Amino acid sequence: MKEFQYTIKDEIGIHARPAGLIVKKAKEFSSKFTLTKDGKTAELTKLMALMSLGVKCGDTVTVAVEGPDEDAAAAAMQAFFAETL
Repeated sequence: MKEFQYTIKDEIGIHARPAGLIVKKAKEFSSKFTLTKDGKTAELTKLMALMSLGVKCGDTVTVAVEGPDEDAAAAAMQAFFAETL
């Protein structure tokens, strides 16, 4: 399993538009992605679960990746977060 932490820089946090992009990106890989904030966890392929975490600007989240392509998936998702959020 691979993990990384990221502090959200987007002023609005993870709202509908970036959440949709995250779900789309996560579905490109066969690995399972989860995002944890304040002890609550959601799969990155489930839009409503992701949005229900209420991730705001300045929050630090932990993304875990587990599966056959976890190395590439974690690197791609970390780069995606840096570019998008």
